[in-house]
Amino acid sequence: MDTATPAVTVALHDGASVIASSGQVDARRHGELLLPAVDRVFAEAGVKLDAVTGVVVGVGPGPYTGLRVGLVTAATFGSALSVPVHGLCTLDGLAYAAGQDGLEGPFAVATDARRKEVYWARYEDARTRTGDPAVDRPADIAEALAGLPVVGQGAVLYPDAFPDARGPEHVAAGALAALAAERLAAGQELLEPRPLYLRRPDAQVPKNYKVVTPK
Repeated sequence: MDTATPAVTVALHDGASVIASSGQVDARRHGELLLPAVDRVFAEAGVKLDAVTGVVVGVGPGPYTGLRVGLVTAATFGSALSVPVHGLCTLDGLAYAAGQDGLEGPFAVATDARRKEVYWARYEDARTRTGDPAVDRPADIAEALAGLPVVGQGAVLYPDAFPDARGPEHVAAGALAALAAERLAAGQELLEPRPLYLRRPDAQVPKNYKVVTPK
């Protein structure tokens, strides 16, 4: 599952392929949409929750509130079912999906970070990220990414900075699950399911805030 972008996306993977998936784009309703999406996926696959042997969740980068919805839900399932919970960079899932669609590297991935910024990373190919994800204004990285295809909503939102926009626009849990299954089968360790925020949340305590407590 992934809620790091406006897409609320869930998939069920049997270790070889995706057997059911669901995705909706709504930046403000992650909490409302995620569990119904989980129910739809299990109903479509014809299996029950106790069939799950592991959970993979996108760790971002992404906005604070939406990202937490997926991470907390994944942790809850892992605890209730006593199964491992693995993290995976959301940008890696987008890069992998672009590779499945036929895009060959090098290229970049950019998602909407709000505040007129993008979360982004550069890739040598669909499976190989070069460097850590970052958050920047599109104009500040346009020269560094000049000539590269850029995958994701960030490229669509800022065509002046990223003229060669490519799909997919949003991450899909099926690609995230397939990449995780591939890496696990190869004996690679996945990330801890901890949020990759890259910056402080929008909601902050005002400056000069005075705490008033009774004596």
